[in-house]
Amino acid sequence: MFNNKRILVTGGTGSWGHELVRQLLPQEPLEIIVFSRNESSQVAMSREFEDARLTFHIGDIRDKEALSHACRGVDYVFHLAALKHVPVCEEQPYEALKTNVIGTQNVIETAMDNKVDKVIYISTDKAANPSNFYGMTKAIGEKLIVYANLLRSSTSFVCVRGGNVLGTNGSVVHLFKDQIKQKRKVGITSKEMTRFFLTLQDAIKLLFKATEVSVGGEIFVITMPTCRIVDLAEVLIEASGEPSVEIVEKGIRPGEKIHEILMSDYESLTTIVYDEQYLVILPTLEIPGLKDVYRHYPKVTFPSFSSEHQLMTKEEIRLLLAEGGFL
Repeated sequence: MFNNKRILVTGGTGSWGHELVRQLLPQEPLEIIVFSRNESSQVAMSREFEDARLTFHIGDIRDKEALSHACRGVDYVFHLAALKHVPVCEEQPYEALKTNVIGTQNVIETAMDNKVDKVIYISTDKAANPSNFYGMTKAIGEKLIVYANLLRSSTSFVCVRGGNVLGTNGSVVHLFKDQIKQKRKVGITSKEMTRFFLTLQDAIKLLFKATEVSVGGEIFVITMPTCRIVDLAEVLIEASGEPSVEIVEKGIRPGEKIHEILMSDYESLTTIVYDEQYLVILPTLEIPGLKDVYRHYPKVTFPSFSSEHQLMTKEEIRLLLAEGGFL
């Protein structure tokens, strides 16, 4: 799929971008363009990979001109750039709006202008029934990406919606490990809180599958295992070997949910089961030919997909952490 192709990755120096590039390079692309704001991260990434097919562009998706320059001759765009921390987006909503909404609109328009084949937008479980500003901006981003398939261009647009990916920048795993080592105390918001989790390696593999089979207009939902945050903390404490580590309940921060959902009850009305790893949410907008592609797939039989169900045991959490290289 990516052989001899030019690929642009917005926000490419982040955790998703880093792993995406690592898995793209063996697929013999002609060029991978990493587009991000962080000069230091670009230099570090360049030194790490030392690959002539990697090109780095300093730029912000808010700057359409810089984005357009990076997008010339590109076949695929993976749109990863976003402000993603819930408290930051709550406290600075204007900035989140400019990056996550206006920036996404810039990506869409730039991709169409440059006749890109496909744009893949990375979304989040927080976009389903959003309770915080970050989730709202990502939900609007999804709507823009789906709608872009009606703009009479040769570019197709698709969303991939995931949950928490272990080990990404700002990940709770890194936070807990630091707190265990430095403070002998782990702070959690609520002992009832649950979240979806997946390893970064598996997330990228699933992303490639959605890129390969998508038509344009779908929201691919990665089905992910779930766990209680307190169980995750306890597994990390046990694995650390540190004595007398305390778990402190701090209370829920603005915009946080106790449980996340990957698919809302409203979305379940137009969702099909693609396979054991994916659900596909089809739009209520009428995109020509899209529903015909999925007409033979079964519809979901449950009203929503919440992180409070089918929780992993501590042993399953331990195995997932080991698979991701965190134990």
